[in-house]
Parts: sequence; structure tokens; C-alpha cells
Amino acid sequence: MKPMETEKSENSQKTNERLYSLDALRGFDMFWIAGGQKLIFAFATVTGWPFFAWLNGQMHHVVWNGFAFYDMIFPLFLFLSGVSMPYSFAARYLRGDTKRQIYQHALKRMIILIFLGMIVNRVLDLDFENIRFVSVLGRIGVAWFFAAVIFLNTNIKWQVLWFWGLLLFYCLVMLFIPVPGYGAGILTPEGNLSGYIDRQLLPGKLYMEVMDPEGILSTIPSISTALLGVFAGHFLRSEIKWLNGLRKALFIIAGGLLSILLGWLWNAFFPINKNLWTSSFVLFAGGWSLVMLGIFYLIIDIWKCRRWSFFFTVFGMNSITIYIIQNKIIKFDVVRDFFLKGISDISPEYIKPFIGSIGYITCVWLFLYILYRKRIFLKV
Repeated sequence: MKPMETEKSENSQKTNERLYSLDALRGFDMFWIAGGQKLIFAFATVTGWPFFAWLNGQMHHVVWNGFAFYDMIFPLFLFLSGVSMPYSFAARYLRGDTKRQIYQHALKRMIILIFLGMIVNRVLDLDFENIRFVSVLGRIGVAWFFAAVIFLNTNIKWQVLWFWGLLLFYCLVMLFIPVPGYGAGILTPEGNLSGYIDRQLLPGKLYMEVMDPEGILSTIPSISTALLGVFAGHFLRSEIKWLNGLRKALFIIAGGLLSILLGWLWNAFFPINKNLWTSSFVLFAGGWSLVMLGIFYLIIDIWKCRRWSFFFTVFGMNSITIYIIQNKIIKFDVVRDFFLKGISDISPEYIKPFIGSIGYITCVWLFLYILYRKRIFLKV
């Protein structure tokens, strides 16, 4: 194995280069849980058009096997954290951080995210029997940390082996290790191995009672989701003469389509399932993540069409902030009603859903815009 190949002699402009598309895509991702879902619901309710009805159906998680757009939000965020890793670690190395300091940063980040996830799950209520100890932020922290350890200690070839090894290992243990009372390969909420381990080892409350979508065993393939982002980051930072920005974008999109196909094929015997974070789900969701990254990178960083993306960038620069405070610390629907209730009351019925959804998004965005202008960012 070979340590991270980053030389101090690298061009500092390349190392410090910012991917504007990364911030915009992260913001696009957060937009849907910061009011975008409400806007689609308004369109579906008011128009009754089949297209918006279908789109509204995509704004909800699939109950078990299968895939909807809303199932993309979590893996896309984790994927993007992997994309930024080659950039952020190279910048740290360039400014003189030792490998030990980078390890300390990665460990600190993981611990903070786990703690913030517990805060979101209301650990401060001190009702320990009913607290859900695992969380979305916790999984991001743990998966990102182990991807960082792999990134810091191996070259790209070994990183690829780790990526596939984790997916294959998870698939094999889920399909062939028997669960007491159910047997092997029973991929139901009650009968799967991941859920069984959660019931035995996780304290407090499980999100689905019989298992947790952010449980222990299913964290293993999520490391591969972060690693897939690392591969994209490696590729975007690469300096090959014939590989210009346009070709990079097209290769990333093509790689995404290939990953979607592989995920769909794997789905035949290990179903695409977000709750289990199956290997096929990693490839399928990761493929769509690559496609979206390629499109955003092409439009924003290569063609320099950036003005439209500022709206999403404001969300992306404080993505963890809005995830933590929305509906838990700040009730943006109450803020919206304070300003718009009168207008809504005198408006025709068919207009009210739009006033509600657009007003909510506006309140969230303006709050984040104030933070953006004041250069206040929650950096973890």
C-alpha cells in the first residue's frame, strides 16, 4: 500500500481550486428537504397534472425495495463529501499539516457529526430509553472517516479494491449468514442480518422498530458511497493533457450511467434498498450522483454559467446548519405565517399552496443568505 500521493510542489492554484459546482450541487441536494418537496406538492395539488403527481411521488422514500428521487438526497450528500476529500486534504498538506494532524481533523469531524446527529435526535431530552442514538449525520461522519483512512493510506488501485471489497463483503454476509429464527438471505425488515445486529447491539430506539436505516452493519457499504465520491475527486483533480474539462464531465456522466447499469443488474439478486444500503443501492444512487456531478461541473465550472446556481450555493454553503435547525430549532413555517398569513387568507384556494411553499423556501433561503453575507458557516 502507498500513502496519499500529494506533493508539496504541486501547483497551489490547482490545490486550492474551488469547485463551484460542488457547492451548488450540495445546495441542490439540500433544497429538496428545505422546502422543495413542499413546492412539488403544491404543483401536484393545484394542477392535478399527471406529471406533477408522478414528481410528487418521487418526493417520498420508497418503503422498502426500489428507488425514488428522494432516496438520492442522503447518498448524494455523502458522495459529495467524498468528492471534496482529495481537494481538502491536498490543501491541508500544502499548508504544512502532517498526516497525524489530518487524522486528528478526520477523527474530530466524525465525533462532532455523531454528536450533532444525536442532538438532532433530541438526546438533550435525556430520555435515553427512547433516544435514537444513530443518525444521518452520524453515518456521514463514520463513513467519511473510514473513507478518509483508506484515502490517506492507499493509492487509487487499493482504494478501488476497498470499494468493491466492501460491497462484495456486505452482499455476501447479508445473503449467506443466517439470522436466528429466519435463516439466511431473508431481506425483510424483521429477517435481515443488519436489522438483527441492530436489535442486539444498538441502545435506545430504532427508527423502524425492528432495524435502523443508519444501523451498524449497513454502515459498511456507505463507506463505498464516500469512496465513489473520492474517485470522482481524484479524476477532477487529475492533470492529463488530452483530458480537458469537457471530457472530464462527459467521462463522469458516462461512468455514472455505467454505475446505474451495474446497480440495476445487481438488483436482480440483492435488491436496491436504501434502508439496507445494499450494494446495488450504492451503485445505483452513486451512478445518479456521478451523472448530476458531471452535469453541474460541465455547466458551472466548464461553461462558467454560474448566476443561476447562486440560489443553490447559498443552501450548499450551510447545508449542515439548515439540516440541524430546520423544524427543530427554528420553525420556518411559523416565521412564514407571521409574514404571509394575511395574504394567504385573502387569496384564492388554488393559490394558497404556492404561497405556503414559496414563502417557506424564501424564509429558509433568506436566513441562509444572511449567514452567507456575514460569512458565517458551520464548518465540520
